Amino acid sequence: MSSHDESRFAAAIYGARLERAAELARQAHLDALLITPGPDLVFLLGSRAQSFERLTCLVIPASGETPSVVIPKMELAALKDSAAGELGLQIVDWVDGVDPYRIVKGILNAGARTAVDDHMPALHLLPIADQLGTVPVSATPVLRQLRMTKDPSEIDALRRAGAAIDRVHARMGEFLRPGRTEAEVAADITAAIVEEGHTAAAFVIVGSGPHGADPHHEVSQRVIEAGDVVVIDIGGPVQPGYFSDSTRTYVLGEPGEEVAAQFAELERAQAAAVAAVKPGVTAESIDAAARDVLKAAGLGDFFVHRTGHGIGISVHEEPYIVGGNDLVLEPGMAFSIEPGIYFPGEWGARIEDIVVVTEDGCESMNNRPHGLTRL
Repeated sequence: MSSHDESRFAAAIYGARLERAAELARQAHLDALLITPGPDLVFLLGSRAQSFERLTCLVIPASGETPSVVIPKMELAALKDSAAGELGLQIVDWVDGVDPYRIVKGILNAGARTAVDDHMPALHLLPIADQLGTVPVSATPVLRQLRMTKDPSEIDALRRAGAAIDRVHARMGEFLRPGRTEAEVAADITAAIVEEGHTAAAFVIVGSGPHGADPHHEVSQRVIEAGDVVVIDIGGPVQPGYFSDSTRTYVLGEPGEEVAAQFAELERAQAAAVAAVKPGVTAESIDAAARDVLKAAGLGDFFVHRTGHGIGISVHEEPYIVGGNDLVLEPGMAFSIEPGIYFPGEWGARIEDIVVVTEDGCESMNNRPHGLTRL
């Protein structure tokens, strides 16, 4: 972490990422990567510049020449907090009336084989393609390799994020009680997420009773009742922009026998998937580890989504822990393990931890109890 500015890492970290990006672009037989504001620009430059109708674009030549940032003069302040200055990047500013797409073409050559980040708006992609006379490809195959395996500074950020969201779950007894609406509980949780060390709350799901059976329910005016099973799925970023994401399931009172028995199978499924994580196994094998436990318990049909998603400077990024993904896990990959069971109109439950693959297994970023917590 740079001492002067918590919003990003030290410049050298970004310098190494830019060099590696150029090297991977060369291996992919590309001439350059073109990156507009979004998660990839945060990753490569520590820049939180926004994307508007005026083009801001990081141009990374595969040759290893110094990258350039094409940016409107009026947006130059947006680069101040990034590593661009310390790294000595070429800053090419432009004013209204100038064609920024021609500037990009001037840095490259006509017909240059380029790849663009997957957040580039069509507003910019189409004029760039027009200038170059060829349609860029997706930079995701190149950038995926960079972003998917986290370095120690990133893992430290994920660890801090996990500990911060654990502290919020530890306070759930303050917020969650019969007679309050989901929205009231969510407002308290949102404040707690910031109080416990996040820069903001990214999402707050309070799924009580039948709403717990909708995996992407957020909040409503439903009044929480005694006996309800409640799914709480929450997360947010900590500096410099790495996310937490953790789900625990609570019950207001004593759960019925069937609920307790079915939840115990979910707990086994989540533990089995965590235990299966190690280098050399496939992403889909982790999904299967959770799914097989639930299938054996007759609950397979009630688990309706993938087991997990990668996480970092985006809440959802690669690798995806899903059937059909034969990606081999490597140390440093970070993702959620979050099987759930959902009984429409009745109740639902989910248990979610973020894990990071280690040399011989995985480390969990979340350490709150996994059981059905009685409040």
